[in-house]
Amino acid sequence: MRREAFLDQIRYEDRPWDVIIIGGGATGLGAAADAASRGYRTVLLEQADFAEGTSSRSTKLIHGGVRYLRQGNIALVREALCERSRLRDNAPHLVRDLRFMLPAYSWWERPFYGLGLKTYDLLAGRRSFGKSHLLSRVQTLEELPGVHADGLRGSVVYHDGQFDDARLALALARTAARHGAVVVNYARVVGMLKAQGKVNGVVACDLESGQELHLHGHAVVNACGVFVDAIRKQDEPGSPDLVRPSQGIHLVVDRSFFPSRHALLIPRTKDGRVLFALPWHGRVLLGTTDTPVSDPVLEPLPRPDEIEYLIDHAARYFERRIAPSDILSAFAGLRPLVNAKNASDTASISRDHVVRISKSGLITVTGGKWTTYRKMAEDTINAAVRVGRLDARPCVTANLRLHGWQEPRKNGDAMQAYGSDQSEVEAVIREVENGQERLHPDLPYRRGEVHWAARHEMARTVSDVLVRRIPALLLNRHAALASAPVVARILAQELGRDEAWTAAQVQAMRQQVAACLPAPYGTPPPVSATGTASSDPKRNLSEYP
Repeated sequence: MRREAFLDQIRYEDRPWDVIIIGGGATGLGAAADAASRGYRTVLLEQADFAEGTSSRSTKLIHGGVRYLRQGNIALVREALCERSRLRDNAPHLVRDLRFMLPAYSWWERPFYGLGLKTYDLLAGRRSFGKSHLLSRVQTLEELPGVHADGLRGSVVYHDGQFDDARLALALARTAARHGAVVVNYARVVGMLKAQGKVNGVVACDLESGQELHLHGHAVVNACGVFVDAIRKQDEPGSPDLVRPSQGIHLVVDRSFFPSRHALLIPRTKDGRVLFALPWHGRVLLGTTDTPVSDPVLEPLPRPDEIEYLIDHAARYFERRIAPSDILSAFAGLRPLVNAKNASDTASISRDHVVRISKSGLITVTGGKWTTYRKMAEDTINAAVRVGRLDARPCVTANLRLHGWQEPRKNGDAMQAYGSDQSEVEAVIREVENGQERLHPDLPYRRGEVHWAARHEMARTVSDVLVRRIPALLLNRHAALASAPVVARILAQELGRDEAWTAAQVQAMRQQVAACLPAPYGTPPPVSATGTASSDPKRNLSEYP
């Protein structure tokens, strides 16, 4: 994918597009892949980077939704389980089976949760990832080292899926482009075009050049997640809000806190949440919270009370309590929950999606979750066909292999997420100067991958690379900061930027790392007596100038 080539297609296009999509997260990219694969002339505009918001800040799970089963939303669970299976078939290089264990500390928990998870198995049917079953206390302690043994009576085991959210977003972008779609990041929609009271296009700004772009189309889709109401108000000023955002945060800690190959499910917290402790890239991912948010922002930040909430709940299950200095990184995302008038809190709001069509014909899709992105996209493009009076063509994404499709290796490494692109990525790594060198000793990623991200994945900033092309910041914030100068220089070389741009990019990453964790959690880790600890940010910055 080449951004300038896509912009040229927009600049010199003299025919209306069939479908214009605003928003480059899971829903918008899924809609672009759906529309393009049906043969519709499709363009997608994203104000920042692909998946920069919530779509790269999920719990990294493809799941049916155990807690939705508890809420009695059988239809949503059944749909999600079906989509879970389809996604594993269509992107096996990005989705893997994950075994979950639910520890029981009361006599009634094993039979109660065991029965519920048997229902989960039945709803999955032949699409099951594995059958649920009970484990004894001894078996549970063997499989879940690090959990509290006092009072443990055993556990319930079930299966769901884990995935790489940011790379799945890129796979969707490249799938859409492979079928003829134009997808552009850093292109903000600033206004609607109308004729006779009907939306027939958008005005966008290329944020890199400042150029204004006018695009006409038969159908316009608003797929902006938590920001859909801002676009809706461009169409209908004063319209009531459709979305009630909720913030969820995640902490990343060392694997020593929970050295298991399996995931831990904490079934019910005091506020009705389900919490997870997941093995992820050799670390442990702990989440998530559910905090109502009044004003959504592109870069939400974890709050001290949310961090303490996760630490306190983890302490009820882990032998070791997490200290501020133990937190390698943290991140926050906003859920675009559909406003429910009778909901007492955001945790009780359904995760169903909705598709709304305004009087002027603007199509808005919101709600849902990563697992059901494909079904959301199908419903959205079906609406676009009606609104735009396009030739009806069947959806083909149920069995559409996404870009990079490749059967996974049993012992996958960090390169597995590239799928069938891996040999080409390796070729670039060998070709460029110092391409084989790792960005940082604590990270598995190499310098050549930055060149690849700039040339083929439309990475435009250091953050694009270190947060979404590779999850460096999410794995270890200090290692990411230490890697920023060399990443900035490589991007400057690839994109033709000057030294001032390079310095500004490093400073922006420094600010992003500093904001990643509020005080006192954001204090730097201790330096070893020798001054050679790889987690020492000063050492890292001097080692990678």
